[in-house]
Amino acid sequence: MESFFALLQKNVLDRRSWANHQELRIAIVAWIERTYHRRRRQRRLARLTPVDYEPIMTPPAALAT
Repeated sequence: MESFFALLQKNVLDRRSWANHQELRIAIVAWIERTYHRRRRQRRLARLTPVDYEPIMTPPAALAT
């Protein structure tokens, strides 16, 4: 967790000043979605990213709803 928050601090919080909490929240969510979860490969997910692994494990019936 410390590594995650260090990256968040370096890549989002220290980059600029934020006018309000809403802007900061959007920037944090965008950073997590764009940078952290999309490219980070997980050993327990067979070295796939979570985005690549999820369609494999989601049953087709769940996708139809």
